[in-house]
Amino acid sequence: MIELEGVPELIDPVMVAAFEGWNDAGDAASTAVAHLEREWKGEVFAALDAEDYYDFQVNRPTVWMDGGVRKITWPTTRLSVVRVGGDKPRDLVLVRGIEPSMRWRSFCNELLGFAHELGVELVVVLGALLGDTPHTRPVPVSGVTSDSDLAQRMDLEETKYEGPTGIVGVLQEACTHAGVPAVSLWAAVPHYVSQPPNPKATLALLNRLEDLLDLRIPLGELPEDARAWQVGVDQLAAEDSEVAEYVQTLEEARDTAELPEASGEAIAREFERYLRRRDVSPPGGHATADGGDTPSYLRDSPGGRTRPPRPPKPDTPGSAENSGGTGDAGDQGPDGEDTSED
Repeated sequence: MIELEGVPELIDPVMVAAFEGWNDAGDAASTAVAHLEREWKGEVFAALDAEDYYDFQVNRPTVWMDGGVRKITWPTTRLSVVRVGGDKPRDLVLVRGIEPSMRWRSFCNELLGFAHELGVELVVVLGALLGDTPHTRPVPVSGVTSDSDLAQRMDLEETKYEGPTGIVGVLQEACTHAGVPAVSLWAAVPHYVSQPPNPKATLALLNRLEDLLDLRIPLGELPEDARAWQVGVDQLAAEDSEVAEYVQTLEEARDTAELPEASGEAIAREFERYLRRRDVSPPGGHATADGGDTPSYLRDSPGGRTRPPRPPKPDTPGSAENSGGTGDAGDQGPDGEDTSED
């Protein structure tokens, strides 16, 4: 039994979670939850025991000085509560942590225990994946669920994904089996600019969360950060004609897919096919459209600048043309990055 002392009775609580790692391309999802904590001044009320779920050789603790005293911060998952004011106030239970190294079922059961004790009515898990999407277009954000009734009621996609998954997908299924309504929101991050941060993807997730929960989120400097990020990537891409041509190819594919005659159902089917081609990625990294580890597409150059990679030629194996798919976030990917999945 989880005892939560000092936590007041909550109003229509919704749990919003994000996990660093494979499910968090560009740190877009974890940054979104961190933004909510900062803007609404959330205070941590609980933390999971790090030794139960993390391999400290993979996620190492950090040492810091506090008034001359050395202290250690252990990698874990923490919960906080924030109250959203307005005409219809409600509470959000924010969960921010790292994808666990082990005992995923126990990890999910512990989070569900908190959800039960707090009277959570809905769980929303945020994720981000790498995909073939141009940085110049709006960030695709897909909302998916395993609950057919919830999908119809909230205008979401019912996930049909089959394949490797991350903690986002596992948590969503644990919620479903426990009878707790759960939704996953997935943002697609351009694979050729995978380095964090990605404020444009973070902003897109928060906008989608606003629509889903019918609330207003203070965005602070995020819109300006997103514009500055896009301008910076524009400048980098312009330095290489092949990269500029590749981005144009992605733009044309995206624009074609969004023509009136291209139905949402057809796009969703194509994206599911895209996801099924993914393999299991090695430990670390992020889920990608092809299931591989996160490629470091932007490397620091000797001069301190970054540069997009040269894309493969259209007629070579593995090129964008041959890879298929749109890179939208629609169903679980590896599930967490899963793309939609979750």
